[in-house]
Formats: sequence, C-alpha cells, structure tokens
Amino acid sequence: MKKIFIIIILFVSATVFAQDDVYPAKPQTEKITLANATIHVGNGTVIANGFVTFENGKITAVGESSPASPGKLIDIKGKHVYPGLILSISQLGLVEVNSVRATVDHTEIGLYNPNIRSVVAYNSDSKVINTLKSNGILFANVVPQGGTISGSSSVVQLDAWNWEDAIYRADGQVHMNMPSLFFRPNPFAAFLGLAETRNANDVIKEGLGRIEQIKLFFREAAAYHKEATHSAVNLKFEAVKGLLEKKQKLFVHCDIVKEMLVAVDFAKEFGFDVVIVGASESWQIADLLKQNNIAVILGQQHSLPTMMDDDVDQPYKAATYLQNAGVLFAINDEDGQTRGRNLPFNAGTAVAYGLTKEQALTAITLNAAKILGMDNRTGSIEVGKDANIVISEGDILDMKTSIVTHAFIQGRQVSLEDKHKQLYERYKHKYGIK
Repeated sequence: MKKIFIIIILFVSATVFAQDDVYPAKPQTEKITLANATIHVGNGTVIANGFVTFENGKITAVGESSPASPGKLIDIKGKHVYPGLILSISQLGLVEVNSVRATVDHTEIGLYNPNIRSVVAYNSDSKVINTLKSNGILFANVVPQGGTISGSSSVVQLDAWNWEDAIYRADGQVHMNMPSLFFRPNPFAAFLGLAETRNANDVIKEGLGRIEQIKLFFREAAAYHKEATHSAVNLKFEAVKGLLEKKQKLFVHCDIVKEMLVAVDFAKEFGFDVVIVGASESWQIADLLKQNNIAVILGQQHSLPTMMDDDVDQPYKAATYLQNAGVLFAINDEDGQTRGRNLPFNAGTAVAYGLTKEQALTAITLNAAKILGMDNRTGSIEVGKDANIVISEGDILDMKTSIVTHAFIQGRQVSLEDKHKQLYERYKHKYGIK
C-alpha cells in the first residue's frame, strides 16, 4: 500500500511540474529594428508609422522614419508595438494548482513576517508563466500572502531558468494586510435560525486594536534603527529598514474607505511610501489620495461592487475616477481562474467606462512600473530603457484582435509557446483538423 501511495505522489508531481519544451532565450547579439508599425510608447504618445531600434538589450532609437543603420530589420507593417505589460500583484510561480498543497507556497506561519522573501519560492518552471507571455505580460510582482505583515515581494521577468535569473527588481515592497473595519453579517443566519455572535462594534474594536499593534511594531522598529549598536539582531526589524529609509514601499491591502484612511495615517505618521492594493472604494476619496501622494493598484474589476448600494458597474468606473483626480494607479488581474492572463482585457474594460486606450495602456505599463519603482528601466518604449517589447496584430486591449506575435525581454526574443497552444495543436492533430 505504501508503495502504491508513493507511486501516486510521484505521478502527480511529474504531472504538475513537467516542463514544457520551452527554453529561456539567449542574450541579444545583434541590433534589431522593428519598422513600419504603430508604436504605443506607454506614456500616452502614439507614433503612427514608426520604428524601434534596440541593441544589447537597450532601446537605442525610436522615431517616425527608419534609421540609417537598422541592423536586422523586421518589417511589421500594420502591427502594433507596446511596452511589455506588468502584472502588479500576483502569486505567479508560488501557486501552480490550488487544490494540490505541494504546489502552493505563498504563506508563512505567523502574523509578522517582514523578513520573508517571496521570490525564493518562485517556480520559474510554472506552466502558467508562458500563458501570460502569450498575452503580452512580461513582468509580474510576486507577492506573499497571509498574516498581518506578509513579507516582501519582487518583480520577475517571465523568461528565466531559475528564481535568481528571474529577478528584475528585488524586494521593493513590504506587504501589509489591513485588519478589517467592516462588519459582514452572515446572510444565511436568519434562514438557518442562527444567532450572530458578533456585531459591528466588536469587529471595529478588534480591528482598531490590531492596527495599534501594527503601529507599535513599526514604532519599535524605528527605535531599533536609531540605536547605534544592538545587543541582539532582530530580523523582523531589520527587514523594515528599507521602509523607514524610503527604499521600499508599504503595500497595504484593503478596500473600504475606513481602512484606506488608516493607510493614509500610516504614511503621515511613519513617512512611508504607501500604495493601496485592492482599493475598491478608492474612487470615494480620490482627491485625498492625490493630496497625500498615495498610489493605488486596483484589484479585480470584473466583480460585484463592495457595497450593496453602489452602482453595479462601479468596479469598472473606478479607474476613471482615479484618472480624473490625478491619482497614480495601476490596473491588475487577481482572478484566481485567469491567473493574470486577462490583465490587458481588464484595462480594455476600463476604456469602455471612461479611460482612453492610451490611459488604460499606461495603467498596465508605465504607471505600474512607477509604482513598483522600476520606471527608469521599463514601462515605456523610450531610448535608454530595456527593450521589453510586445508586438500584436491588433489592439492588445481587445480580446478579439489581440494576437501577440513577438515578445522581447531585454532585447531577447522569447518563446510564445505555452501549454494551451500545445494542447490545441495536439487535438487538432488527433481529429485531423486543419
């Protein structure tokens, strides 16, 4: 019986971790020019019939007429060129199959774990990764979960042999889960004849108590770092030094106004660079967020509103409110089913509800890069930045016309093969479909 059990475990593991026949690309060796395409720079600028030249992984020229020395010329007439898309919040590489515990590694035991680094658990062989590249997503911020302070996240590029190769910006953010200040009664309590054991006052009191504990942690960490010497090293306090020195940002995960106001208070008291993640009610305090330089990463748009009396399409309109108020924001895809693949189409939904196409594109490229602290390297197609480029036959924000044909990460042309395409071809062959 024991032998049978071991065989089953090995079979499941092989199925989950089996590597597709896709290998990371080698470094760029020759100058490349993409010509005769519509260039979407990422900062709102569009070049109708332009070119992009890159060499040694860096963009060297962008313009309207072909350069005198193009190197290898790739004529992509009629196609669209975009910066590589950025998934701002993701468990990519930390979760493969939710129902298989051995493939889930996103949460550490304990409430305060700022010293945990999510990137060391990143599985660069995940089959999900290649499906994202096929939709133009070249970067993902790999985020830990659980507890009150979950740890630090890192941005990875999606064409790597291992987690060390994948790192694009390491440990730039520390993640905090805001204690709930919102009472959600059991909707089935009356139907089942159950009595509520808690009320709104209990929930808010408990939440405020936990918030004071978090503040105490940061106050003690600040005092620790003011000491010239330490009798003992505190790994948790050491891990938040970057926050106190503004070398890292505090990503606060919360949705309702009360919780976001507490996040603003953290920025004022400790001087942290705060980013609110989720922020479904951020549209209500957009002006306040702008005044306090608080950036926002919107959570899943394709969902019901937070409050019952909100407009049913409120999640779709939130981005437009933030844009009009001048808030720095990014659009994300946190759907556990799509696993980030619908990022460009979430941005397309925002276009249907008030954003221009270029504003929506900026929300998944340059804005995301700014929030993640890497806009000096990527997020737009500009001279001096890394050649992180996607080519699509049509509008990348439109599910019908978005057909990604090429992708380059730091000048390397990466494979767009993935498990979905392999299965598609397999069963076409089986049934003789041409």
